Amino acid sequence: MITYLYWIAIIAIASGLLYFIGYKLDEIKIAAIAALSVLLIGFFAYHFHFQQVFVKRYGGVMTIKVPDGELHLTATWKDDNLWIENYDPKTNICHFREYSRGALLQGKVSIKNCNPMLRQIVPVSPLQP
Repeated sequence: MITYLYWIAIIAIASGLLYFIGYKLDEIKIAAIAALSVLLIGFFAYHFHFQQVFVKRYGGVMTIKVPDGELHLTATWKDDNLWIENYDPKTNICHFREYSRGALLQGKVSIKNCNPMLRQIVPVSPLQP
């Protein structure tokens, strides 16, 4: 919902600039440049800053695809960055991938010999006090 409100506000500002500068002041070229600038700034601000903030804090919408051949295990937030854990059964490696704002600083941690699908049972002696 918050994402829709954000885009409605950006489009309303761009439309307002087109109307007031382009129609009222009769400066179509300047109005088009101003409206396009607002749309571009709004797009980059959303993509590089607001998307994950909206999802985490206000219930926005975000879609991430699990790579082919991997099984999704868990997801967690660290500050405003999303960390996803997937398991690759072919290589027996767990991959933690960071989805940061704008995909600029994406981290990846691989854990070898990770098999979360096997439950390891520790034997307990019944004679222990």
